Amino acid sequence: MRMLRFILFRLLGMVIVLLVVATVSYAIFYLLPTNPAQLSCGKPCTPENLQRAKEFMGTASPWWQQLWNFLTGIVAGRSFGSGDAAIVCSAPCFGYSFQQNASVTELILSRFPVTASIAGGAAVLWLITGVAGGVISALRRGSALDRGVMTVAIAGVSTPSYLVGLLAILLFGFTLQWLPTGGYVPLTEDPGQWFLHLILPWCTLAFISAAIYARLTRGQMIEVMGEDYIRTARAKGLREPRVVVTHGLRNALIPVVTIFGLDLGALLGGTVIAEKVFSMQGLGAMLIDAVHSLDLQLVVGFTLFAAFLIVFANFVVDLVYGFVDPRVKVGA
Repeated sequence: MRMLRFILFRLLGMVIVLLVVATVSYAIFYLLPTNPAQLSCGKPCTPENLQRAKEFMGTASPWWQQLWNFLTGIVAGRSFGSGDAAIVCSAPCFGYSFQQNASVTELILSRFPVTASIAGGAAVLWLITGVAGGVISALRRGSALDRGVMTVAIAGVSTPSYLVGLLAILLFGFTLQWLPTGGYVPLTEDPGQWFLHLILPWCTLAFISAAIYARLTRGQMIEVMGEDYIRTARAKGLREPRVVVTHGLRNALIPVVTIFGLDLGALLGGTVIAEKVFSMQGLGAMLIDAVHSLDLQLVVGFTLFAAFLIVFANFVVDLVYGFVDPRVKVGA
């Protein structure tokens, strides 16, 4: 019951946050002077054509009715227009892009595999290398290995991601010709080419993020390894690997897990720079194109979808706390 109450409370919080995000996003993009119907009216845009465009898109109603239609469309779907020309947007309907003649949900799902492939592989790589580097650096504090790891970490934190990506393309793509320099091959089409085309984006994102995780893990491990229970564990005769992993690393991972969940949720919302550098048409590239073309329906739907991923990742992190650290009782 305690766990159930915790889950229900967190789900309620997620719904409230998403409602706030949806309301603010809708107000910003739909209630400002820029009129979506004006953008779709065509030329010449006579007052009659503009009114017909507003009625078809649902922007002729009061703002509160428009917001309600937008929110209910996510749960139950909605339609635009009437009669034979009506456009049906099935649930979950995050809006309809009249510029691309497709629902926002379909557009997001069509690009999501690209972004998920980049984000998932890079996250696993930076988590493993960052945590391992931080642990090794903490256990060898003050040594040449420690200084080397921290030097690389500082370089990763200080270097812009686009510069790392361009250098990787120049070295491994053009000079050594070991790896493809861009493009995306679906996993279902050719797993080998899918893997080869993602190595450079993975390593680029991992080099930057792993540096942050290495510094964070190092600081946490140094603090934890100086605690009384670590000395007690050693005094009981436990082997050093068990002391480090079970008693040290497990307690040092709490802030790492928090940041990892939020970073992964943000990445799944769109790896903008990596997709542009490596010419991959994912969610980030789609968002940039939508902003340039003032496709407001797509921008609003994408914003809410990205917010959902981040909120959901934060929810999963809260559940993982109880497994990472037994002192944290989820639902207590």
